[in-house]
Amino acid sequence: MRGISRSSIAELEERLEPLTASAQAAAALGDELFSVAGLLASQPGLRRAFGDPSRPAAARAELARTVLSGKVSAATAGIVADIAGARWSAPGDLTDATEQLAVQAIVASAEHASRLDELEDELFRFGRIVASQPELRIALTNPFVPAERKRQLVAGLLDGKATPETIKLASEAATNPLGRSLDISLEDYARLAARRRERLVAEVHVAVPLSDRQRERLAASLAATYGHQVHLNVVLDPRVAGGLTVRVGDELIDGSVTTRLAEAGRRLAS
Repeated sequence: MRGISRSSIAELEERLEPLTASAQAAAALGDELFSVAGLLASQPGLRRAFGDPSRPAAARAELARTVLSGKVSAATAGIVADIAGARWSAPGDLTDATEQLAVQAIVASAEHASRLDELEDELFRFGRIVASQPELRIALTNPFVPAERKRQLVAGLLDGKATPETIKLASEAATNPLGRSLDISLEDYARLAARRRERLVAEVHVAVPLSDRQRERLAASLAATYGHQVHLNVVLDPRVAGGLTVRVGDELIDGSVTTRLAEAGRRLAS
Protein backbone atom coordinates (compact mmCIF):
# COMPACT_ATOMS: atom_id res chain seq x y z
CA MET A 1 0.00 0.00 0.00
CA ARG A 2 1.07 3.55 -0.62
CA GLY A 3 0.39 7.07 0.57
CA ILE A 4 -2.98 7.53 2.23
CA SER A 5 -3.60 3.78 2.43
CA ARG A 6 -0.37 3.20 4.33
CA SER A 7 -1.32 5.85 6.87
CA SER A 8 -4.82 4.39 7.24
CA ILE A 9 -3.60 0.83 7.81
CA ALA A 10 -1.14 2.07 10.46
CA GLU A 11 -3.99 3.73 12.37
CA LEU A 12 -6.17 0.64 12.04
CA GLU A 13 -3.39 -1.58 13.38
CA GLU A 14 -3.36 0.52 16.55
CA ARG A 15 -7.13 0.11 16.91
CA LEU A 16 -6.83 -3.63 16.32
CA GLU A 17 -4.36 -4.18 19.16
CA PRO A 18 -6.75 -3.95 22.15
CA LEU A 19 -9.17 -6.30 20.35
CA THR A 20 -6.52 -9.05 20.32
CA ALA A 21 -5.73 -9.05 24.03
CA SER A 22 -6.12 -12.84 24.33
CA ALA A 23 -5.45 -15.78 22.04
CA GLN A 24 -9.14 -16.66 21.87
CA ALA A 25 -10.28 -13.12 21.09
CA ALA A 26 -7.57 -12.68 18.47
CA ALA A 27 -8.39 -15.99 16.74
CA ALA A 28 -12.13 -15.25 16.66
CA LEU A 29 -11.52 -11.76 15.28
CA GLY A 30 -9.17 -13.09 12.62
CA ASP A 31 -11.70 -15.70 11.49
CA GLU A 32 -14.45 -13.11 11.11
CA LEU A 33 -12.23 -10.56 9.37
CA PHE A 34 -11.22 -13.21 6.83
CA SER A 35 -14.91 -13.86 6.20
CA VAL A 36 -15.53 -10.14 5.66
CA ALA A 37 -12.55 -9.90 3.30
CA GLY A 38 -13.99 -12.78 1.28
CA LEU A 39 -17.39 -11.09 1.21
CA LEU A 40 -15.91 -7.83 -0.03
CA ALA A 41 -13.90 -9.66 -2.69
CA SER A 42 -16.99 -11.46 -3.99
CA GLN A 43 -19.39 -8.48 -3.80
CA PRO A 44 -18.07 -5.58 -5.92
CA GLY A 45 -21.14 -3.45 -5.20
CA LEU A 46 -20.68 -3.75 -1.46
CA ARG A 47 -16.97 -3.08 -1.77
CA ARG A 48 -17.65 0.10 -3.75
CA ALA A 49 -20.26 1.25 -1.25
CA PHE A 50 -17.90 0.75 1.70
CA GLY A 51 -15.11 2.62 -0.06
CA ASP A 52 -17.06 5.32 -1.92
CA PRO A 53 -15.01 8.51 -1.34
CA SER A 54 -17.98 10.71 -2.33
CA ARG A 55 -19.86 9.61 0.80
CA PRO A 56 -18.97 10.92 4.27
CA ALA A 57 -16.75 8.63 6.33
CA ALA A 58 -19.41 8.38 9.05
CA ALA A 59 -22.00 7.22 6.52
CA ARG A 60 -19.68 4.52 5.17
CA ALA A 61 -18.89 3.34 8.69
CA GLU A 62 -22.58 3.18 9.59
CA LEU A 63 -23.32 1.22 6.42
CA ALA A 64 -20.70 -1.34 7.43
CA ARG A 65 -22.21 -1.70 10.89
CA THR A 66 -25.71 -2.11 9.42
CA VAL A 67 -24.63 -4.73 6.89
CA LEU A 68 -22.71 -6.76 9.48
CA SER A 69 -25.15 -6.37 12.38
CA GLY A 70 -26.02 -9.76 13.83
CA LYS A 71 -23.60 -11.55 11.50
CA VAL A 72 -20.30 -10.92 13.30
CA SER A 73 -19.21 -9.85 16.76
CA ALA A 74 -19.38 -6.24 17.87
CA ALA A 75 -15.58 -6.08 17.83
CA THR A 76 -15.43 -7.21 14.20
CA ALA A 77 -18.25 -4.91 13.13
CA GLY A 78 -16.47 -2.01 14.83
CA ILE A 79 -13.11 -2.55 13.16
CA VAL A 80 -14.76 -3.08 9.75
CA ALA A 81 -16.66 0.17 10.28
CA ASP A 82 -13.30 1.83 10.96
CA ILE A 83 -11.95 0.30 7.73
CA ALA A 84 -14.94 1.60 5.74
CA GLY A 85 -14.56 5.05 7.28
CA ALA A 86 -10.84 5.29 6.49
CA ARG A 87 -9.31 6.82 3.37
CA TRP A 88 -7.75 4.58 0.69
CA SER A 89 -5.51 5.32 -2.27
CA ALA A 90 -7.17 2.64 -4.43
CA PRO A 91 -10.55 0.84 -4.17
CA GLY A 92 -8.95 -2.58 -3.72
CA ASP A 93 -6.94 -1.40 -0.73
CA LEU A 94 -10.03 -1.64 1.48
CA THR A 95 -10.30 -5.40 0.91
CA ASP A 96 -6.55 -5.86 1.23
CA ALA A 97 -6.58 -3.97 4.53
CA THR A 98 -9.34 -6.20 5.89
CA GLU A 99 -7.32 -9.27 4.98
CA GLN A 100 -4.12 -7.82 6.44
CA LEU A 101 -5.82 -7.09 9.74
CA ALA A 102 -7.24 -10.63 9.73
CA VAL A 103 -3.73 -12.01 9.32
CA GLN A 104 -2.43 -9.80 12.10
CA ALA A 105 -5.17 -11.01 14.44
CA ILE A 106 -4.22 -14.66 13.76
CA VAL A 107 -0.55 -13.76 14.23
CA ALA A 108 -1.43 -12.10 17.56
CA SER A 109 -3.19 -15.32 18.58
CA ALA A 110 0.00 -17.25 17.84
CA GLU A 111 2.02 -14.75 19.86
CA HIS A 112 -0.24 -15.19 22.90
CA ALA A 113 0.29 -18.95 22.62
CA SER A 114 4.08 -18.52 22.25
CA ARG A 115 3.97 -19.98 18.73
CA LEU A 116 5.13 -16.97 16.72
CA ASP A 117 8.51 -18.39 15.71
CA GLU A 118 6.90 -21.65 14.62
CA LEU A 119 4.26 -19.82 12.61
CA GLU A 120 6.78 -17.86 10.59
CA ASP A 121 8.95 -20.92 9.93
CA GLU A 122 6.02 -23.18 9.04
CA LEU A 123 4.53 -20.72 6.56
CA PHE A 124 7.89 -20.48 4.83
CA ARG A 125 8.33 -24.25 4.69
CA PHE A 126 4.78 -24.85 3.47
CA GLY A 127 5.40 -22.38 0.65
CA ARG A 128 8.50 -24.33 -0.37
CA ILE A 129 6.56 -27.61 -0.30
CA VAL A 130 3.85 -26.18 -2.55
CA ALA A 131 6.42 -24.75 -4.93
CA SER A 132 8.20 -28.11 -5.24
CA GLN A 133 5.08 -30.22 -5.87
CA PRO A 134 3.23 -29.19 -9.06
CA GLU A 135 0.25 -31.48 -8.45
CA LEU A 136 -0.29 -30.06 -4.96
CA ARG A 137 0.07 -26.54 -6.26
CA ILE A 138 -2.55 -27.15 -8.96
CA ALA A 139 -4.96 -28.68 -6.45
CA LEU A 140 -4.65 -25.71 -4.11
CA THR A 141 -4.88 -23.01 -6.77
CA ASN A 142 -7.47 -24.50 -9.17
CA PRO A 143 -10.54 -22.21 -8.99
CA PHE A 144 -12.81 -25.16 -9.81
CA VAL A 145 -11.75 -27.12 -6.71
CA PRO A 146 -14.24 -26.37 -3.90
CA ALA A 147 -12.90 -24.32 -0.99
CA GLU A 148 -13.84 -27.04 1.50
CA ARG A 149 -11.80 -29.58 -0.45
CA LYS A 150 -8.80 -27.25 -0.34
CA ARG A 151 -9.19 -26.80 3.41
CA GLN A 152 -9.32 -30.55 3.87
CA LEU A 153 -6.19 -30.94 1.77
CA VAL A 154 -4.27 -28.35 3.78
CA ALA A 155 -5.44 -29.89 7.06
CA GLY A 156 -4.44 -33.36 5.88
CA LEU A 157 -0.96 -32.13 5.05
CA LEU A 158 -0.37 -30.05 8.17
CA ASP A 159 -2.51 -31.52 10.95
CA GLY A 160 -0.23 -32.61 13.77
CA LYS A 161 2.78 -31.06 12.00
CA ALA A 162 2.01 -27.36 12.27
CA THR A 163 0.37 -24.87 14.61
CA PRO A 164 -3.36 -24.14 14.32
CA GLU A 165 -2.48 -20.63 13.17
CA THR A 166 -0.35 -21.98 10.32
CA ILE A 167 -3.17 -24.26 9.18
CA LYS A 168 -5.62 -21.36 9.31
CA LEU A 169 -3.44 -18.98 7.30
CA ALA A 170 -2.42 -21.64 4.77
CA SER A 171 -6.09 -22.52 4.24
CA GLU A 172 -7.05 -18.88 3.74
CA ALA A 173 -4.20 -18.34 1.29
CA ALA A 174 -5.49 -21.29 -0.76
CA THR A 175 -9.22 -20.56 -0.60
CA ASN A 176 -9.29 -16.74 -0.69
CA PRO A 177 -6.34 -15.61 -2.82
CA LEU A 178 -7.77 -12.10 -3.44
CA GLY A 179 -6.08 -11.90 -6.81
CA ARG A 180 -2.65 -13.07 -5.64
CA SER A 181 -0.75 -16.28 -6.21
CA LEU A 182 -0.55 -18.77 -3.35
CA ASP A 183 3.21 -18.19 -3.11
CA ILE A 184 2.79 -14.44 -2.69
CA SER A 185 0.03 -14.82 -0.11
CA LEU A 186 2.15 -17.17 2.01
CA GLU A 187 5.13 -14.82 1.72
CA ASP A 188 3.00 -11.85 2.77
CA TYR A 189 1.61 -13.74 5.75
CA ALA A 190 5.08 -14.85 6.85
CA ARG A 191 6.32 -11.27 6.52
CA LEU A 192 3.58 -10.03 8.86
CA ALA A 193 4.50 -12.74 11.37
CA ALA A 194 8.16 -11.73 11.17
CA ARG A 195 7.32 -8.06 11.61
CA ARG A 196 5.40 -8.76 14.81
CA ARG A 197 8.14 -11.03 16.14
CA GLU A 198 10.75 -8.34 15.61
CA ARG A 199 8.77 -5.47 17.09
CA LEU A 200 9.28 -4.06 20.56
CA VAL A 201 6.54 -3.23 23.04
CA ALA A 202 6.80 -0.08 25.13
CA GLU A 203 4.65 0.37 28.22
CA VAL A 204 3.98 4.09 28.56
CA HIS A 205 2.54 5.56 31.77
CA VAL A 206 0.98 9.02 31.45
CA ALA A 207 -1.21 11.24 33.60
CA VAL A 208 -3.46 12.27 30.69
CA PRO A 209 -4.22 10.53 27.37
CA LEU A 210 -1.79 11.10 24.49
CA SER A 211 -3.08 12.65 21.28
CA ASP A 212 -2.66 10.74 18.03
CA ARG A 213 0.16 13.12 17.07
CA GLN A 214 1.92 12.58 20.39
CA ARG A 215 1.66 8.81 20.02
CA GLU A 216 3.08 8.97 16.51
CA ARG A 217 6.01 11.15 17.59
CA LEU A 218 6.79 8.97 20.60
CA ALA A 219 6.62 5.75 18.55
CA ALA A 220 8.85 7.25 15.86
CA SER A 221 11.38 8.45 18.44
CA LEU A 222 11.54 5.06 20.15
CA ALA A 223 11.80 3.25 16.80
CA ALA A 224 14.77 5.46 15.87
CA THR A 225 16.39 4.75 19.25
CA TYR A 226 15.95 0.97 19.24
CA GLY A 227 16.06 0.25 15.51
CA HIS A 228 12.74 -1.62 15.56
CA GLN A 229 9.07 -0.87 15.20
CA VAL A 230 7.72 -0.07 18.67
CA HIS A 231 4.15 -0.68 19.75
CA LEU A 232 2.86 1.56 22.53
CA ASN A 233 0.77 0.21 25.39
CA VAL A 234 -0.41 3.43 27.03
CA VAL A 235 -1.50 3.28 30.69
CA LEU A 236 -3.24 6.19 32.44
CA ASP A 237 -1.44 6.50 35.76
CA PRO A 238 -2.22 9.40 38.14
CA ARG A 239 1.02 8.69 40.02
CA VAL A 240 2.96 10.10 37.06
CA ALA A 241 1.54 13.59 37.77
CA GLY A 242 2.87 14.89 34.43
CA GLY A 243 5.27 13.88 31.69
CA LEU A 244 5.58 10.14 31.14
CA THR A 245 7.53 6.99 31.87
CA VAL A 246 8.44 4.46 29.21
CA ARG A 247 9.54 0.89 29.86
CA VAL A 248 10.99 -1.16 26.98
CA GLY A 249 12.02 -4.58 28.25
CA ASP A 250 14.17 -4.00 31.32
CA GLU A 251 14.97 -0.39 30.44
CA LEU A 252 13.04 2.44 32.08
CA ILE A 253 12.94 5.97 30.70
CA ASP A 254 11.46 8.14 33.44
CA GLY A 255 10.40 11.65 32.47
CA SER A 256 7.61 12.06 35.00
CA VAL A 257 7.11 15.14 37.13
CA THR A 258 6.90 12.92 40.22
CA THR A 259 10.37 11.53 39.65
CA ARG A 260 11.88 14.93 38.87
CA LEU A 261 10.39 16.38 42.07
CA ALA A 262 11.70 13.46 44.09
CA GLU A 263 15.16 13.93 42.62
CA ALA A 264 15.04 17.65 43.37
CA GLY A 265 14.02 16.88 46.96
CA ARG A 266 16.94 14.49 47.40
CA ARG A 267 19.38 17.09 46.08
CA LEU A 268 18.04 19.70 48.48
CA ALA A 269 18.29 17.31 51.40
CA SER A 270 21.89 16.32 50.61
